Amino acid sequence: MDFDDEGTSVAIAPPGEVARPSAFKAADGLLVSLIKEQRDLTAVERFSQFHREATAPLREWYYTALLPASAPGPGEQLAFEVDLSRCSGCKACVAACHALNGLDDHETWRDVGLLVGGSTALPVIQHVTTACHHCVEPACRNACPVEAYEKDPITGIVRHLDDQCIGCQYCTLACPYDVPKYQPDLGIVRKCDMCADRLRAGEAPACVQACPHEAIRIRVVSCDDARSRAESGEFLPDAFDPSYTTPTTVFLSAAAGDLRAADDGLPRAEHAHPPLTVMLVLTQLAAGGFLLDLLARSAGSPNGVCGAAFLPVCLGLGFVGLGASLAHLGRPQYAYRAILGLRHSWLSREVVALGTFAKAAGAYVAAEMLFADRLASPVWLRPALLATVAVLGAAGVGCSVMVYHAVRRRHWHASIAGWKFAGTAATLSLATAVACLGVSAKVQPTGPIAGRLAIVAAALAAVVAAKLAFEARDLRGDRDDGPLGQAAWLLRGPLRRFVKVRVALGVAGGLLLPIASLAAAYGGLPILAALAGVLSLATATAGEMVERHLFFTAAPKPRMPGGLPS
Repeated sequence: MDFDDEGTSVAIAPPGEVARPSAFKAADGLLVSLIKEQRDLTAVERFSQFHREATAPLREWYYTALLPASAPGPGEQLAFEVDLSRCSGCKACVAACHALNGLDDHETWRDVGLLVGGSTALPVIQHVTTACHHCVEPACRNACPVEAYEKDPITGIVRHLDDQCIGCQYCTLACPYDVPKYQPDLGIVRKCDMCADRLRAGEAPACVQACPHEAIRIRVVSCDDARSRAESGEFLPDAFDPSYTTPTTVFLSAAAGDLRAADDGLPRAEHAHPPLTVMLVLTQLAAGGFLLDLLARSAGSPNGVCGAAFLPVCLGLGFVGLGASLAHLGRPQYAYRAILGLRHSWLSREVVALGTFAKAAGAYVAAEMLFADRLASPVWLRPALLATVAVLGAAGVGCSVMVYHAVRRRHWHASIAGWKFAGTAATLSLATAVACLGVSAKVQPTGPIAGRLAIVAAALAAVVAAKLAFEARDLRGDRDDGPLGQAAWLLRGPLRRFVKVRVALGVAGGLLLPIASLAAAYGGLPILAALAGVLSLATATAGEMVERHLFFTAAPKPRMPGGLPS
């Protein structure tokens, strides 16, 4: 060590090197540390590098035992196995599924419910974690009109094709386990796919990895064994009949005794589906109108029910109904895809049947307006064309009945829905006839129109009385008597206001206002006859809308066991 003239210390350099002040050496040390810090990776970069260089699935040592040792063979598929004795209801599986799949708020592909049982002295509670059961015969796939579901031929996983979906939500009605969830922001349905991408890479699904008690596993099951279990009713207490779709999920439980869902016997009103309500009511009005006109002509009336105005009014209201159905779709721009499932979906068949009816009815009405004389010769031509249109309309209504019968809700059985839909067609076609007769310009007390109005009004009153009596049967039963009893409980309880409104509108539109229109016609008051006739149609239509609202809301939806009511 030496000093310069100003007293600054200078290190003695080795031979051949220039001596540098110690201050420079300190700067060199700082520079070296900064360079070293810059070369060091951040936490994010280290995480990325670690995963990029990994040669095997992470935490493989942990979940290897939770995955099958081999791929499914012929007649086999992958399935969830849930050990209920291990499930604590912590919902780690729900959180992991939500985070990994990027689900929206309030969207879940896996749910946790509760089974209760035992005795007062020794109560039993059992948490249940459930997701899609990847059924052998998926109801969602069979119902979908646009082929938006596929079942993998090797793994058996039921996947939903988001790009193909039009958001008709029919699969949410068809699935008895409440698996597909509709997302209004996206306009499509989404569901669990068993994290197929992770399985393909050798990793466990999110729910399997996240469960701290290893309650969820992936196993290879035999489809024949799944069918045998379904036919014997071996599945889960208070779940829907497994023989319908043959779910493959295997639930293991050590709990003894009878268990039931914690929310058993607590039905709640379902979604009303207003666009479907309008569509069903008005298309049935149109179909009933053409059939009524055919019956009138067959009975000897050369002008049908009430002249040239009747069928165009029925057709116009029918087109309004078809247009309203588009508002039900999440992606109406792809509505044309709805015919793709014609081989297996009743919704596709309904679309084709009602579409064909609308085209044929439109052609017939146009022909009546433009070529009425040509339809008169030969004499069988007009009745034959009208009968064809009426048959197509009846076929459309029949397909509408089967759309709801096929999903196996007891309240929507064809023996119930069929009579209600037919009653709507009869009621509103007669109410339309009352309105058209009421607004006819030549209403005279002794004229043919007044006499025809009396016949139509009497028929309308009889049909409405019969329909209201049939609907009154829905009020019978207790909520412990199964689905029909639960529907009755809803109608007598949370939905009783709608029931009262429906009865009031039915009586007013089907009895009081037609009588008023008839009285005005015989009294020589054409304006009052027309007003009462139009009000009769409007009121009767409103009554049928309310009835169809109850048809949807008072049909308890089957689902997996839920939790205790809040």
